[in-house]
Amino acid sequence: MTQSFFQTFILLLLVTDPFGNVPLFASTLAHVPAERRGRVIVRECSIAFLLLLVFMFFGRHFLAALQLTDISLRIGGGVILFLIALRMIFPQPGGIFGDGETSGEPFIVPLAVPALAGPSALVTVLLLSSNRVSEALLHVAVLSMVAAVWLIVLLGAERMQRVLGTRVMTAFERLMGLILTAMAVEMLLAGIRDYLATL
Repeated sequence: MTQSFFQTFILLLLVTDPFGNVPLFASTLAHVPAERRGRVIVRECSIAFLLLLVFMFFGRHFLAALQLTDISLRIGGGVILFLIALRMIFPQPGGIFGDGETSGEPFIVPLAVPALAGPSALVTVLLLSSNRVSEALLHVAVLSMVAAVWLIVLLGAERMQRVLGTRVMTAFERLMGLILTAMAVEMLLAGIRDYLATL
């Protein structure tokens, strides 16, 4: 149980990448009055948390409606995770998701979606959805802890960026990208193995 909790926590933390989103949040909130920034961050994190929670509980119904299998989701999710991990390791203009800077107070896009609750995070929580009550409660607890990390990191985003500097933040994001690459490959291989077993 502890190992599963830790692995799920690390996976969701890497997928949502709060540390890598620090520059995005800092630049997007630059035009927002200082007294409003904390409230905006809490609101956007709450929206992302609720969206991931909905996908976690109703993910299986969503898959059934689209006639998608776990195998196709694992393979597709592995590919998406791999592509995002590559963008973390080799940064490009516009950030991980290729979004430009926005002006004014952001609402849902781009901070809640896709920065925190992006395609890879949605696919991951879909894979975590379970009919067993114990597993469902475990995953909700993990997601809650990850959301708490979002708040801690992003509320201190500006201070963290000033203290650590751009180089350290970039190096940390690339390290997380490297770990995520390995997890994406593992997910992809697991999907391929499951598919070959059905032949």
